[in-house]
Amino acid sequence: MGVFEIIGLAVIIIFLLLFFYYVPFLLWISAKVSGVSISLIQLFLMRIRKVPPHTIVACMIEAHKADLQEVKRDGLEAHYLAGGHIERVVHALVSAAKANIDLSFKMATAIDLAGRDVFEAVQMSVNPKVIDTPPVAAVAKDGIQLIAKARVTVRANIKQLVGGAGEETILARVGEGIVSSIGSSDTHKTVLENPDSISKLVLKKGLDAGTAFEILSIDIADIDIGKNIGAQLQMDQAEADKNIAQAKAEERRAMAVSLEQEMKAKSQEMRAKVIEAEAEVPRAMAEAFRSGNLGIMDYYKMKNIEADTSMRESIAKPGTQSSSSSKGVK
Repeated sequence: MGVFEIIGLAVIIIFLLLFFYYVPFLLWISAKVSGVSISLIQLFLMRIRKVPPHTIVACMIEAHKADLQEVKRDGLEAHYLAGGHIERVVHALVSAAKANIDLSFKMATAIDLAGRDVFEAVQMSVNPKVIDTPPVAAVAKDGIQLIAKARVTVRANIKQLVGGAGEETILARVGEGIVSSIGSSDTHKTVLENPDSISKLVLKKGLDAGTAFEILSIDIADIDIGKNIGAQLQMDQAEADKNIAQAKAEERRAMAVSLEQEMKAKSQEMRAKVIEAEAEVPRAMAEAFRSGNLGIMDYYKMKNIEADTSMRESIAKPGTQSSSSSKGVK
């Protein structure tokens, strides 16, 4: 075999590979055998439009076998080009048809493009899901804290999947309902005796409104007693009152100390003035002698008066009198 023959054979093989890639003849035969009407030209154009023919044909075969008349090739291509998951949509439509759930192709594609798993949603409609809430702490009117855990059984609401809130909203609303129910109870014993009252009260509030789920039941799985919040608050209040009283007492003590120091300062000032005035007495007496206003007899009379006054003061003081008596006995 010559070089040209080898090159010609390679060109023929490459041509056949390209032909069967862009014109999937075997796939067309598979579709015809399955009863799906599609032309080779359409399969070729899918390659040009960058749409996988195998995926489209497989979905069309599945929909045809499930007798889904509304699933068309154009709709599948458009949904694929929009970024959707056509296999998931077709699986959901088949499951919904078998379960007698009203789900159209338009609704299924909208749910899929909204970012939700439409096939999982259909499964949840058939088999409800149980969601465990985290521990929810609430305080009854008697001040006792209760910690409750609940199990929420939900079913997907197909009509609310587009634009409806998710599981986080359900958990938040259920937690809010539990807190409200426990908070409205007079005592914590009432809640412990009838935990189903919480479920009934929460269910009456219609917590699934505007969500992608339908709440079937709310069951209280566990209730534990927490702290005595009322007593703790009273203790904190008493501690705060004590601190305030101590602060006021310290303020009064500081004012008393300040007043005492001020009085001492005034007393020292008065004493200094008295001493200063007493120091002026000899000078005044000397001046009176020189000016002739005071005689020697007047001076002796004044001294006698001072001596008499000093004696009277010493007699009036008990300590001085006793000490004088003791000295006399000696």
